[in-house]
Amino acid sequence: MKGRKAKTTVAVTLLVLVGLLPFLIVAMVNYPAGARDAAKPSIEELRRGKNFIATKVYSAEQDQEILELFEGLRVADVSDGMDKVGLTNIGLMSPEIHAAWKDTKHFTHRFIGIAVTVRYVPTNKPPAPRMETEAFDRWVGNWYGTISSGAFSPLIRQGTALVFDDAPDADVGSIGSNNIMGWRVRGCVGVVTNATARDTDEIATEKIPLYFRKHGRGIMPGRNELESVNRPIVCGGVLVEPGDVIVTDGDGVVVVPRAHAKEVAEYARATLDKDKTGRRKLYEKLGLPLDDSVK
Repeated sequence: MKGRKAKTTVAVTLLVLVGLLPFLIVAMVNYPAGARDAAKPSIEELRRGKNFIATKVYSAEQDQEILELFEGLRVADVSDGMDKVGLTNIGLMSPEIHAAWKDTKHFTHRFIGIAVTVRYVPTNKPPAPRMETEAFDRWVGNWYGTISSGAFSPLIRQGTALVFDDAPDADVGSIGSNNIMGWRVRGCVGVVTNATARDTDEIATEKIPLYFRKHGRGIMPGRNELESVNRPIVCGGVLVEPGDVIVTDGDGVVVVPRAHAKEVAEYARATLDKDKTGRRKLYEKLGLPLDDSVK
């Protein structure tokens, strides 16, 4: 009798496992490979260095669809949208990250773009010793070509916002009046850094939007090194992932996680429309001419 019960139990167990097998297979297929790797990385993987946040890739068409939703929105509107989706105080960069210049008539210092991220770190290599001009120029050129390169440039396309995590305590101008124009030619709509920039008078004259912490004067050779491109970074105390939406204006910078972008934009748009309607009426009562902020 006991043997029969045992056989019955085994049979039932096998039937249950057979029934569950298709679901287990589907679960394994649908479970992201990156997540499986992250669950149990080998010691060798960890020793070589391992990233645990995957970089999501979006098409240019997908980027443009998102940018259309955010067109004309302000940081304040987007901040309200972030509150609405449960991301209160998420994505707001430190107020120390501010516009290098402002246009209070047509607001050309504002921009909205899709993040391409760059991380520079302080170098631990020795600076150049005193040398002849030709030798020094070769040393500088080699550093720019192999250590602090602009390897991210091919990623720039129409609507790109370059976001830098740089060496904040180094007096270095990773961003200057020359390279920022080259990025603009490729389609970059604006630049954000948690550190420094140089040639800021010329950048203001060029009217290329730049948000930074403070001025830097030195060249990159001997000061910083390119660590990674299009990986998650921290800028202004905020996580920025490639593909996130960057919104800037005189209030600073807000970063919208891509997964929440559509819902945030919809609420922000309604907020802006109400604000413009109300302020237009006040302009009329005060006899003020309508400006770009209410058109």
